[in-house]
Amino acid sequence: MASPPPTLDGTCKLLPGPAPGSDVFATVAAEYAALAAEHGPRNVLVLKRHPTGLESLTDALAAIDREQAAGDPRSPRVESLPEHASKTIEEYDPTLSRLEYEERIELISLVIDGASRAVPDYLERAAAHESFSRDVGQLLLAATRQRLRLDDLESDDPHDCLAFLYAMNDRFHAELDDRDYVERADVIPQAVNLLEADADGLRTRVTDSFDAVLAVEFEEYRRLDRRYLAALTRDADLVCLGERHASVERTRVEPGRVATIAAEAGLEVESLEPATADGDGTEGSPSPPHRAITRFLATGEPPDRSPPDAAARAEPEDADPAGVARRVRTETAREEVRAVATEIESLRDRHGWSHDEFAVAVPRIERVPETRRRLRDAGVPTATIGTPSLVDDPAVNELYAVVTLQCERERDGDGDRFARAESPDRRRDSSDPRDVSLDRLRARVPGFSPELLSTTAGASVRRSLERWIRETDLKGRIAREEDWIDAREQYEGVRRVLEIARFVEETDLVGPDWQGLRRMLRRTIQYDAPYVHAVETRPPTGGVTVCAVDDLKYDSRKAVFLLDLIDETYPGEQFLTQLFPTAWLRNMPAYPAVTAPSDADIAETFETVDAADIGDPFEAYHAQRSRRRLALGARAAERALYCCSYERGSGSLQRTYDESRYLKLIESTPGLAFEEIDAAADAAIHGETNALEALLAQPRGELERVLREASTGGEADLGETEALFEEIAVVLEEGDIDDDLAEAVRSQFEFAAGEVVRDE
Repeated sequence: MASPPPTLDGTCKLLPGPAPGSDVFATVAAEYAALAAEHGPRNVLVLKRHPTGLESLTDALAAIDREQAAGDPRSPRVESLPEHASKTIEEYDPTLSRLEYEERIELISLVIDGASRAVPDYLERAAAHESFSRDVGQLLLAATRQRLRLDDLESDDPHDCLAFLYAMNDRFHAELDDRDYVERADVIPQAVNLLEADADGLRTRVTDSFDAVLAVEFEEYRRLDRRYLAALTRDADLVCLGERHASVERTRVEPGRVATIAAEAGLEVESLEPATADGDGTEGSPSPPHRAITRFLATGEPPDRSPPDAAARAEPEDADPAGVARRVRTETAREEVRAVATEIESLRDRHGWSHDEFAVAVPRIERVPETRRRLRDAGVPTATIGTPSLVDDPAVNELYAVVTLQCERERDGDGDRFARAESPDRRRDSSDPRDVSLDRLRARVPGFSPELLSTTAGASVRRSLERWIRETDLKGRIAREEDWIDAREQYEGVRRVLEIARFVEETDLVGPDWQGLRRMLRRTIQYDAPYVHAVETRPPTGGVTVCAVDDLKYDSRKAVFLLDLIDETYPGEQFLTQLFPTAWLRNMPAYPAVTAPSDADIAETFETVDAADIGDPFEAYHAQRSRRRLALGARAAERALYCCSYERGSGSLQRTYDESRYLKLIESTPGLAFEEIDAAADAAIHGETNALEALLAQPRGELERVLREASTGGEADLGETEALFEEIAVVLEEGDIDDDLAEAVRSQFEFAAGEVVRDE
């Protein structure tokens, strides 16, 4: 049963489209200043729909507070909607516990394992796929956020697979209620119920602390979000601020334009021109050169090239393009990241920009770890900090090895088996978990011996792990051996393992012993996704931000690199989930997303759509969402936008550039253009890592050039070769060169001459 439409009393001010990030912040600041002047800064609550970009928004509003405070600065009250709803629930029941991600994995797996309902054959087969549990988890989270229950869907005759999964989700939440838990996806639905019922006078207690609410990013407020806002602002002034043609998350689950939704909710809709960073609304920093491209991607509006006079009308093709972005093309995804690293160092050399003025945006968050690693291998420091997949965390793997071996000791009752395992006569399969764990600890822990497991073991699994961490100096080893960014993430991984151990000792889901801890830790590592937790992109030390393109919506950088602009990702093929075939999704009205949009829905939601060219409604709808994602990523670039793509194999030896259809559309639109960036191997060298690689490659490369000329009867200028080698020799002798680097260069000469093994 659909929830009743929310009724809001206030004003909704809408920007005409995605504006530069600095202008968006200036506009929000201007609206906040007006409310703060009327009600006082501490009486204005600013709610942003999503947590991403919250720090940048807070900084922009803090400047207004400092101006109005007259020597008594106060921090603005800025919160994300989920965060505020969570505090509302805690105000009602401080003893209620929020279910952590790891705990959710364990509890829902137990619910599914104990199901009496027959598992559909399709799900039985799909369970063998690596991403199955993750895909099911995402579906159930979406259903929970929208409060979709099986009883509400019986009349819709849901698909057997959806009926089974919704039944499991209902049973899962019944278990949560029995244990006084609330999962994060259910925070807003529960808070809505509590506020609407004014349970124990909750609404009065929560709303007494503010007189006005500024709802930012209103285009992303879903139905339940708007109900929460309605319950929260019955006695407060409400101003909603949104952007037209900018909704990506809300349009995933409900079609429609933000202006229509605001009007239906009872808000008075006003158009608002964006303010500029200097606040006068007329002048500011120069418009970015790609502004017309951003507008075209978001609205379909081509650049205005109307000539000012008749002479210009005669030759419009000679006019400079109205929108220009830069394009990087490479042969492979690896070379794509390498070219981006080179261009970042080139921009730093030319403009003096710091690394934290750059952002590299990937299509989905799972691509962050690999992209970040490749950038750092190329010598570019990165700033993204979050919780990567536990399976990739060396510290977590060490602790899991400890837990595995403690399970063996607990089962054997003594340590003799470990002594036998050390015997050279012992022959076992190298994949044996005990062997793998022992090898891992020998490699990581100086002076490791099986006796160390005995000395750190105790009655409490959590305290035993803490003892291991102290005795082996795990945190000290992390600090000494890892870069600061990896160290922070590994510390977070260690904290998560200790939290799982604490939960094991407190819950009745699993036994409070090593076997129970291993079961839960193994399942968490197996189903954990990279960066499922909060990601910090502006840590104090700086560095290039690597993030999913969606995270740039409320952010801005001097230069933004949009990676993987191939048709397979923009718009892509699997828009909602890998769990079900697309053909099934088109016939699943009970799925928690838009699966059967009408032509009218598409035309109403996206101005970029030509009704005559819709074709498949499902594909057309979600392809337009993908186009918007590109637009929002593009608008985050203040000075330079880079569109990056690479070749893809076509199932044979032939490779082709399968660029995104949106890049091709931009290129074919009069007034929009790309500036090609040379990504070839012999392009200009920028950055210390690239310079070192080029230096090491020169001796062998030059000798190979001479040999090629000789073998084909050509003439090689040995004078150039001699001059190059003399220059390298001078640098090695007189330059401030690291001894290891100098030795590596000399080795390259010897390898080129055929001296593979050196005699010392």
